[in-house]
Amino acid sequence: MNARSPSLKRPANVSVRADLLERARRHDINLSRALEDRLVELLREKERAAWLARNRAAIEATNRRVERDGVFSDGLRSF
Repeated sequence: MNARSPSLKRPANVSVRADLLERARRHDINLSRALEDRLVELLREKERAAWLARNRAAIEATNRRVERDGVFSDGLRSF
C-alpha cells in the first residue's frame, strides 16, 4: 500500500508549530497528504530496520559462506 492508496481515513488531532503551519499554508501544502507521505517513509524505515534486525544472523552467515566458498556462478561469469 502506498501513501496515496485509497483506504479508510480517520480524523486525527495533531499539533503543529504555528510558523510551520503558516508557511505550509502559503505554499498550498496539503497537511494530510504531507503527513501520510512522511508516515509511509518513516514506517518503511522502521520496518526495514526491524527486518534487518530479525534477519541479521542469517545475513551474516550467508555472507561468511559466500566469502569462504564463493557463489555458484563464480566460474560462469564473464564480468
